[in-house]
Amino acid sequence: MEYRRLGASGLKVPALSFGAGTFGGRGPLFGAWGNTDAQEARRLVDICLDAGVTMFDTADVYSGGASEEVLGAAIKGRRDQVIVSTKTGLPMGDGPGDAGSSRSRLITACEDALRRLGTDHIDLFQLHAFDAGTPIEEVLSALDDLVRAGKVRYLGISNFSGWQAMKSLSIAEKYGHPRYAAHQVYYSLVGRDYEWELMPLGLDQGLGALVWSPLGWGRLTGKVRRGRPLPAGSRLHRTADYGPPVENEHLYRVVDTLDEIARETGKSIPQIAINWLLRRPTVSSVIIGARDEEQLRQNLGAVGWILTPDQMARLDAASGRTAPYPYFPYQRQEGFARLSPPVV
Repeated sequence: MEYRRLGASGLKVPALSFGAGTFGGRGPLFGAWGNTDAQEARRLVDICLDAGVTMFDTADVYSGGASEEVLGAAIKGRRDQVIVSTKTGLPMGDGPGDAGSSRSRLITACEDALRRLGTDHIDLFQLHAFDAGTPIEEVLSALDDLVRAGKVRYLGISNFSGWQAMKSLSIAEKYGHPRYAAHQVYYSLVGRDYEWELMPLGLDQGLGALVWSPLGWGRLTGKVRRGRPLPAGSRLHRTADYGPPVENEHLYRVVDTLDEIARETGKSIPQIAINWLLRRPTVSSVIIGARDEEQLRQNLGAVGWILTPDQMARLDAASGRTAPYPYFPYQRQEGFARLSPPVV
């Protein structure tokens, strides 16, 4: 397994990390993802560690805390072998203090996560969303306190816009608070919006991307194709409306190119889609999930080989979209390309 620095921090993370969203299996969304129990989770963790996948990502909102509990049980007795990443900020209840990033909420959420995970520290603690109702100074001060108390080692964000991330980083620098090292983002061959603003920001500010849903919300499995109905077992029947939308024709164009490259390489469509992401700027780790051992081993086959420059270029062309304003029309003008790092 290749290990990479998490952004500009000193933390080394594996190129592939494991997402525990399938652990616990409660509720309409997470129940559709999977319902892995502690025994099954321990087996999946065994396979990950054997392959060098040492980072495990979860969140308090995943199955109402059950994902953290199952992950904690699965890593019991080998805490020193793993990097634990979790997130907070999305609603955990209907009360006024059950969501957001206030000082009270962050301290409570951290303590709850530590208890559920069965550990005394969290390696990477991330804000699951931007909280516009809490001053950024309050958020960063609370996170600073958690780091100083030894309960959190590194900090990250998820699903922030460019201005939200940049303002937070600037205030952290102003007051001497720890900077965010990671940005957990949606990025895939059928969802490349990350490239327009967040990738240049990551390059400039040293934010390492942790990629969620690298298979486009389950669309790049090789089972969703032109002229065919959705497979009966596809989770898209129940979860499509929860995730990022994709135009069918765009998806089919990408899948056609993936098919060509699958024939050339002998690799599966998911393996190629993940390998493409691992070659992209700012990507520190791609988060893979799995309902079972077979799916996990398939996803682990995305590393240990590389796509050729020609194959990368063909995937870029098939998946490329016209940039939104204000990145268009400058996207196509050579002179303006020199003003920012290349991202495509």
